[in-house]
Amino acid sequence: MSTMNHYDIIIIGTGAGGGTLTYRLAQSGKKILVLERGPFLPREKENWDVKTVFNSDRYHNSEVWYDKDGKELHPGMSYFVGGNTKVYGAALFRLREKDFEKFQHRDGISPEWPLKYKDFEPYYVQAEKLYQVHGKGGEDPTEPFRSAEFPYPAVSHEARIQEISEVLQSKGLHPYHTPVGIHLNEAQRYLSECIRCNTCDGFPCLVHAKSDAEVSTVRPVMGADNVTLLTDAKVLKLHTSPSGREISSVEVEVRDPESGQVHVQQFSGDIVAIACGAINTSVLLLKSANETHPHGLANRSDLVGRNFMKHVLGSIIGVSKKPNPTKFQKTLSINDFYWGEDGYDYPMGQIQTLGKVSKEALEGNAAAYAPLTPEDVATHSIDWWLTVEDLPDPNNRIRVDGDKIILDYTENNLEAYDRLEQRWIEILKSIECGQAIMPNCSYFAGAGQTYTGRLPLDGVGHQVGTCRFGDDPTTSVLDLNCRTHDIDNLYITDGSFFCSSGAVNPTLTIIANALRVGDHLIERLK
Repeated sequence: MSTMNHYDIIIIGTGAGGGTLTYRLAQSGKKILVLERGPFLPREKENWDVKTVFNSDRYHNSEVWYDKDGKELHPGMSYFVGGNTKVYGAALFRLREKDFEKFQHRDGISPEWPLKYKDFEPYYVQAEKLYQVHGKGGEDPTEPFRSAEFPYPAVSHEARIQEISEVLQSKGLHPYHTPVGIHLNEAQRYLSECIRCNTCDGFPCLVHAKSDAEVSTVRPVMGADNVTLLTDAKVLKLHTSPSGREISSVEVEVRDPESGQVHVQQFSGDIVAIACGAINTSVLLLKSANETHPHGLANRSDLVGRNFMKHVLGSIIGVSKKPNPTKFQKTLSINDFYWGEDGYDYPMGQIQTLGKVSKEALEGNAAAYAPLTPEDVATHSIDWWLTVEDLPDPNNRIRVDGDKIILDYTENNLEAYDRLEQRWIEILKSIECGQAIMPNCSYFAGAGQTYTGRLPLDGVGHQVGTCRFGDDPTTSVLDLNCRTHDIDNLYITDGSFFCSSGAVNPTLTIIANALRVGDHLIERLK
């Protein structure tokens, strides 16, 4: 192989895991190749067009995956520089201390992690700074220990949400400000990159004021002499040396954006780090099977692709008599039921406000809202997002059949979800925010679909767990530095390493871990 194509480090993927690792390693001076299967997400007026964002595949891939029964899935996955963070809601929570410990849930055990909260805490601090997280400590009783206050002040509630917060407090609950990664300067709005608009959650940011991985980590290092970013470059296969102990080359299909022509290139690296998301990372390992790794790379434990988790997620649109003119609604969270409640000793989960639903988003399914009109609902609703931990189950796995990607997944912990949903509906009714409880048809549901309560399997924005880390090569895929036990120069820095899913959005933990692994790699490469 020509020396032209050799790098110190090859990083596959530019989302929260890959982009952050690139940022951390760029300062090492090592020669880095970053491979992204998609292009840059185009900046265009459509970024903020509701119908384009929620009812088309312009910003989601058009891949078809399959469930365990062979039914088609249309996952809300974004293949661009920045990965899924281009269209995320930028809610950046820390896992709680007890999330790292063994804990009994209704449907089984949430396992202990080999590293604890204290091991991640310094990296959470760095992650919050890097992704400009706005928040306020001391409001949420479940909040874990912090060695430093949030780097930016909490995003203020608009009037209607402030009112809801006060009413919830009067009922003995502990609403707190959602930690959000946006480039907002409320004290000097004229200097603020973020304009606090109603097209944030689920939308690409036209003004680049959302702390996505492209804006926060890739763009700042793109000009560095030692960093080469190749877009429209899909990794097809990883090849190993004859011993099977190292990755010898990375086979990449590169598409010329001008001509559309495709050619295959080989690259080699002293270190290869995969960060394609928990699903596509395991797909790549399984598809790279060879004589020394007949069941897929790094799969001696038969755990690659297993223990797939994505949270039990759902949404409630609560219609109230009072209008809700809020634009930027994603500012309020409630963890009072995170560990359960009186009379229920099992964890339930987390509640947070969603980005505000709009008339345009609901119009495609007007019948679902009758006798109310989409306009009635959008004008009077407050929109909520529920997150419940799903438990790792080795039978919940990612499989490949030729070019088919199969999500062989059966939901668990549903009682906890149902209880949280019912409890929250009761509370909404008690504060006159539940005159009608409506299905959501704009978030993750795919064009023209609606869902009541729980999100369908297509919603895999919180995917984790498919290559868990640990000390024992028979019960884990990765070691504590997220290097594969079986292959000396192969690392994974997306959500694959999680041992359990907790009940908050996983992105900040993925970012913190990528910074941690980055520090290890800088030491290793010295």
